[in-house]
Amino acid sequence: MSADSLPEIMAQRVPQLVLVIARAANGAIGRDGTLPWHLPADLRRFKALTAGAPMVMGRRTFDSLPGLLPGRRHIVLTRDPRWTADGAEPVAGVAEAIAHAASDRLSVIGGAEIHALFEACATRIEMTHVDLAPAADTFIPLPDPDLWHIVARTDHPPESGRPGYGFVTYERRP
Repeated sequence: MSADSLPEIMAQRVPQLVLVIARAANGAIGRDGTLPWHLPADLRRFKALTAGAPMVMGRRTFDSLPGLLPGRRHIVLTRDPRWTADGAEPVAGVAEAIAHAASDRLSVIGGAEIHALFEACATRIEMTHVDLAPAADTFIPLPDPDLWHIVARTDHPPESGRPGYGFVTYERRP
């Protein structure tokens, strides 16, 4: 993936660039290419948040999907210029992904490296805080409170053997 310059990225018009993340209390977001939990409510929220907008993801995240998700374009950042997959739109960097999306709304769905690349130009983070500390191989830090503030939060207690969780919306500080 190419390291795009922030001024080049910010010069492009993307009013809503949203990072969509589910994160455990220990920072875990994945293990062996899968989520280390199963929360149907989070999957429904993910679908609602990403519906109708292009999604940007890394190749490993694309490979981890159960298939193409309907109603969304799948823009895939990859270092391999020869990589292709049915339904994927490969790009090499952040600026190229934003330009290729040609949309007023863009969802960045992972993984950790992709979130880090896009955070500088994100306008919002939609995070599910999962009340677990599972074994994992992929982690992400909490949003920096100097850059992001919480504007909405809905907490849900544990239920039916599933952990508690909270849906949290962060917006970039002015």
